[in-house]
Amino acid sequence: MSAKRRKAKQRRRIIFFAVEIVALIVLLIAIVGVNMVTKIDKIKINEEDIVVNPQVENNKEMKGYRNIALFGVDSRKGKLGKGSRSDTVMIASINQDTGDVKLVSVYRDTYLNLGTDSYNKANAAYAQGGPEQAINMLNMNFDLDITEYVTVGFDALIETIDELGGIDIDVHDNEIDHLNNYQRSMFVENENDALNENIVKVTHSGMQTLNGLQATAYCRIRYVGDDFGRAERQRKVLMACMDKAKTMSPTTLVSILNKVMENVYTNLDVTEMASILSDVANYQIVAQDGVPFEDSRATGTIGKKGSCVIPLDLETNVVKLHELLFDVTEYEPSDQVKQYSQKVQADTSQYMKK
Repeated sequence: MSAKRRKAKQRRRIIFFAVEIVALIVLLIAIVGVNMVTKIDKIKINEEDIVVNPQVENNKEMKGYRNIALFGVDSRKGKLGKGSRSDTVMIASINQDTGDVKLVSVYRDTYLNLGTDSYNKANAAYAQGGPEQAINMLNMNFDLDITEYVTVGFDALIETIDELGGIDIDVHDNEIDHLNNYQRSMFVENENDALNENIVKVTHSGMQTLNGLQATAYCRIRYVGDDFGRAERQRKVLMACMDKAKTMSPTTLVSILNKVMENVYTNLDVTEMASILSDVANYQIVAQDGVPFEDSRATGTIGKKGSCVIPLDLETNVVKLHELLFDVTEYEPSDQVKQYSQKVQADTSQYMKK
């Protein structure tokens, strides 16, 4: 992306929201605006090192949309940068004219180009090169133009939900035991450490108010619906958080931010956060999904790389993604995506489960 184009984008009206377990934090930051921004840990990225496929730079259909990368990392001690695998990888695409928000989970085990022309699970990109490499991974594989990101750890989500007074979630019978087990193990650093027994167990199914630890454990369940069900649960938590946050006063949100900022990394600046202050209540999540899409993916164990989610055809997934996010029909993927698609197929075809 050229410097001229970046400056032009910065002058446009900012409509910004986020997704998944990081989304609520972004929302709260935006609401309280300038005064709290200095308390956020920033990992600056060099935009000149961000890769945007050439075809995307001149894509007219994507103009008017703001795309933000959101990462949730498995960190309990504020370690949110390089070296942490991203437990959550998501994209928020915002229509700057309407305020419509579309959310897409990128399954963390998806076999993709990591932004370095090496191929592995998508969440390895953040561990190898922090947010910069993870953004490149998203841009290169999916023909996007992301330059901004927000990263949070578990502590921020737990404390925020508690400060909100909990969130309402419809828990299913087959999720209860896993939810409670994840609660017990959430803050165990070493395999042989005793599990945390100081928890409030979920004892029944149905719609109920979950506290911060319960809701975060619910986000982590992988044994019901695999990673696909997990990502769906994470989006449910996001939407419940958004609904609750919209009912809170700015004073309450400032108090929440004071407590969670040490677990937030971002490269968004004061102007961007302050500019959406008056429009937060107008944002609406109008679509959500996960990529690779259900009818365009498989699973398989790829040698030493382990169990992976495999795009049956990366090109097809990119076409569907652009239709979902930007209402573009018959999108033509870039030459780069076509190249990556062929490589993914060559590496994985013998391993896919039928």
